[in-house]
Amino acid sequence: MDIELLREFCIKKPAVTEEFPFDQDTLVFKVLGKMFALTSLKKWEEGIPSVNLKCDPEKAEELRGEYDSIKPGYHMSKKHWNTIELYHGELPNNFIKELVDESYNLVVKGMTKKQQAELAKYQ
Repeated sequence: MDIELLREFCIKKPAVTEEFPFDQDTLVFKVLGKMFALTSLKKWEEGIPSVNLKCDPEKAEELRGEYDSIKPGYHMSKKHWNTIELYHGELPNNFIKELVDESYNLVVKGMTKKQQAELAKYQ
């Protein structure tokens, strides 16, 4: 997966924005202001791309045990976030997209009913 494919996949989701809230390197994708994916542009340029995605805690542990490319979330809650290292080529694009979908859906699920109603306007 390359950065453009990741970006296009993320921004096509309802109510998603892309921002640089921390610095000019860390690209963050948010749904109604809540993060669901982060990536370092510098790491992409250096040939060691990765993306941080939210994950159910039990599934996060399972994935880390199953794939060398999935680590505890770098600079994130290790319980709720995974870092997906994309440079190994271990994970197919469709699987990465599933992980992005799960992250997005987890964030949406945690929203208030009012926020979910706002999100429904985008669909």
